[in-house]
Amino acid sequence: MIISTLLGIVKKTANESSNRNQENNGSQFSLHTQSTDDILRETPGSRGGNMEKERIKIDFLIHDLKVPLAVIEAGITSLLNRQEKYGKLTHKQEKVLRRALRNTRVTQTLVNDALELGRSKEGVVHVSTCSISELVKNTLLEVFDLTNDNLSEQMRTCSDLSSLKEVLGAHGVSLNVENRLWAQEVCLDEPKVRQILRNLLNNALKYKRNTVEVTIRGEGDTLVLTVSDDGEGIPQEYHERIFECYFQMNGQGACPVRGHGLGLAGVLVLVEDMGGKLTLHSDRGCGATFSVTIPLSETC
Repeated sequence: MIISTLLGIVKKTANESSNRNQENNGSQFSLHTQSTDDILRETPGSRGGNMEKERIKIDFLIHDLKVPLAVIEAGITSLLNRQEKYGKLTHKQEKVLRRALRNTRVTQTLVNDALELGRSKEGVVHVSTCSISELVKNTLLEVFDLTNDNLSEQMRTCSDLSSLKEVLGAHGVSLNVENRLWAQEVCLDEPKVRQILRNLLNNALKYKRNTVEVTIRGEGDTLVLTVSDDGEGIPQEYHERIFECYFQMNGQGACPVRGHGLGLAGVLVLVEDMGGKLTLHSDRGCGATFSVTIPLSETC
């Protein structure tokens, strides 16, 4: 019953969205009817060959994922907030839908991250004011909404840094940050910094044995983010290659396969494009520590 109702809402929302686009923004709507090849012919500097063409095709695909995700989000939200119209939900049904909604929003964040990475490669940086507390806590919530639903629920009840540290510590995550810095506002490109921290934390959680340590500190006019795990570590000979797209260490000897996909490669691109620095301290059997130093802007 819930699935059929949701599908009906999704279909209705999609139709309404399509009609609004045609009525209110004809030029934008017509853009989606053009082929990639047509747009490539109209784009200055597009004669760079097949790699540029493929990159634009991927960017289009990523961008077009935003519409169905927005429609799914609207459908689930309607089921949750308009129960007088679509039917009363049981506690279990509501819990499942809220988790689906959170994960839909996380997926939207990942899509935006992919677009942000593309903009970063073009040198686009958007600096704004944000608080360290919101930046760190929201990033942690995005990670644990996918990996540890129970922890994310507990985190939402935390009203201060002390209670947040306690909740995280009970799940093997140590958060080190001074109260003074936690309350501080800084000028930086928040989406890029959140993407960096999220990828480093996901990487550490994936390969830890027991604990992960996150340290946030200020050094002069920079912000330093450090994420450590107590996993199997990364041998010295792989310290450069792990930042290559889709690189995996081989499984020979005592070193198990460790896949890094696009995460660390994307982190390196974002850090360098912001004028920052990324360092790695690790060796076989010694865990891994990634540190990112990000310059802060004086004004936003």
